[in-house]
Amino acid sequence: MPESITDDIIAALNILVLERLAVGSFRITGTVPDWLIRFCDASSGQVILIPDERFPFLENFLIDAEIFWHSDEIEILKSGIWYDNDLENQECHFEASAIKRKNINILLIELLESAYEERQSILQTARESNLNHESLIKEIQKKEILLHCIMHDIAGQLTGINCCFALLEFEDLTPKGKSHLSTGRKQCLKQEMLIREILDAFSSDVDSIEGFEFSVGDSPDALSCVQDIIQSFLPNFSLKKTTLQLSAEVELTADWRVIGERSRLERVISNLLENALRYSPVGSTVTIELQQEVDCILTTIDDEGSGVEADISQNLFQRFSQGKNKAGRSGLGLYFCRMTIERWGGSIGYVTRPTGGSQFWFRLLKPK
Repeated sequence: MPESITDDIIAALNILVLERLAVGSFRITGTVPDWLIRFCDASSGQVILIPDERFPFLENFLIDAEIFWHSDEIEILKSGIWYDNDLENQECHFEASAIKRKNINILLIELLESAYEERQSILQTARESNLNHESLIKEIQKKEILLHCIMHDIAGQLTGINCCFALLEFEDLTPKGKSHLSTGRKQCLKQEMLIREILDAFSSDVDSIEGFEFSVGDSPDALSCVQDIIQSFLPNFSLKKTTLQLSAEVELTADWRVIGERSRLERVISNLLENALRYSPVGSTVTIELQQEVDCILTTIDDEGSGVEADISQNLFQRFSQGKNKAGRSGLGLYFCRMTIERWGGSIGYVTRPTGGSQFWFRLLKPK
């Protein structure tokens, strides 16, 4: 590209090109940008002294520039943005750059107009985003505090319920009554475990994910967990006149061990079953199925309810996510499931069944 065209382009970009002759002495090279006449009457080839009344800010920058020009550094040295007033006392924003081209030392002075406004706009947007982020964090903290209060209140009520169950053991109950009492106590124990785990989830999400240690000898049997949970949930489904069943396709003699912890795996299955029961109409069926895959075991829970609203299906597993009718409790059940399954290296999700209803699924790795 010819020098004259290059000079014109540089001038059009509001850049003044100065060749260093000696300390504080510069020659204007190339095409002179239009804005320079607002500060002084100068032309190409003219020698000017800096610093002077034209650009007093450059006095400090030129100290660093002299060091830069005499060093072996090849990167550009920038001054940062400063402002000076022109002859009409209008404020203008500039940025200077010291560069080296072969054996020539160059000082560039750029007038920032739209570029400066754009930078200011970006900074303002960043400040607003930061404020919005801080506001969101405060709202989350408020919800977490409220959650802690709710959980502690529930824990106190469970203590009273457990005391009542303990007293009932001394009563002359029928075998059926003793069976219901045993189921009730088991459910209270699971609720206490859930409360502890939810409180832990809000205080140590990262620690719990990073701190999980797995031992092959502790691998829980997914089928055994499912069978125990089905047994404990049968009274709940019976009261609502719905059916809970294990798929007939499940091979009972297969190895169903997975990477995880039995108590929390049971809690995940319980959360998904509670969700299915909550949205299942009377007379419908909820089916749990386990499938063997190459490296994983897939667990699915199918219901015949109305399904999940499309506008919240993408956020089902986030904190405080709930359906429009808010039939759930605190919007934390599915969040707990995701956090737990992902901690073990698995995955969890939701799909709408082709025949209607919902299918929640999760995959856990097989131990090696």
